[in-house]
Amino acid sequence: MKKILITGGTGLVGTALCFKLQALGFEVAILSRTKNEKSTLPTYYWDVAKNKIDISIINSVDCIIHLAGVNISEKRWSKNQKEQILDSRIKSAELIFNNIDIKNNQLKAFITASAVGFYGAITSNQIFDETAPAADDFLGQTCFKWEQVADKFAAIGIRTVKIRTGIVLTKKGGALAKIAKPIKLGFGAAIGNGSQYLPWIHIDDLTNIYYKAIETETMIGAYNAVAPEQLTNQEFSKKVALSLKKSIWLPNIPAIIFKLIFGEMAVILLNGSRISSVKIEALGFQFKYPKLDLALKDLKL
Repeated sequence: MKKILITGGTGLVGTALCFKLQALGFEVAILSRTKNEKSTLPTYYWDVAKNKIDISIINSVDCIIHLAGVNISEKRWSKNQKEQILDSRIKSAELIFNNIDIKNNQLKAFITASAVGFYGAITSNQIFDETAPAADDFLGQTCFKWEQVADKFAAIGIRTVKIRTGIVLTKKGGALAKIAKPIKLGFGAAIGNGSQYLPWIHIDDLTNIYYKAIETETMIGAYNAVAPEQLTNQEFSKKVALSLKKSIWLPNIPAIIFKLIFGEMAVILLNGSRISSVKIEALGFQFKYPKLDLALKDLKL
């Protein structure tokens, strides 16, 4: 039985992943700053700000899955918030790496979350695959630096996988609930000019990609975790409305409104690129929900 340690194990993706891996028979533990008495998972202590971590657990597991990180859309991107977004990803991974006992550990794989923001907050007809360079904007450089820490694990011989994730669709909150709410109320509309792409993935497909990363020894490096279907914001909004048996009557919401409300962070709403899923499919991965209609039906939206 493989032992898996997960950071960010109580988040949206982490919770779903812990549940799946437990159901598959893995021994799963999480790192946390606080002890949750209701948790059924073994919980080990770490505190990135204090540079403290339970060394025994990180050197006695077969795989570490690093999901921890401040939500990029939680607050406006002030200088302080940008630092927190970066530090929560980079310093946390460095804390793990710096406490790996190179000569006395059983770690076989380090699997880290990343994001399709690696390719930048831009809208174009280019289809980005994993060979494309990191963009020179905040999102691109955040993902680049995030992945650079993972490369340190690779440098000492630990198999390393980087999962560049799109917008995750789930029944339990997240982006889909925010998109659906105004449509349910009759105020739904596409954002900006609506031509920006919205790379997405169903939560079940994402957790299955992590499972494949654990089990597939030939899986190394960066992989895009997005559904094969590439939709613009306009197309995505219409499909959500159709699923809800609603109509979108309003004109597109002008970009200036989002810029005034969210400041620089508005780029994640107003821009989006086409992202390729070919590399993960070439490994034999089959998406359970390759099209949005199937995902929305499963999520009972």
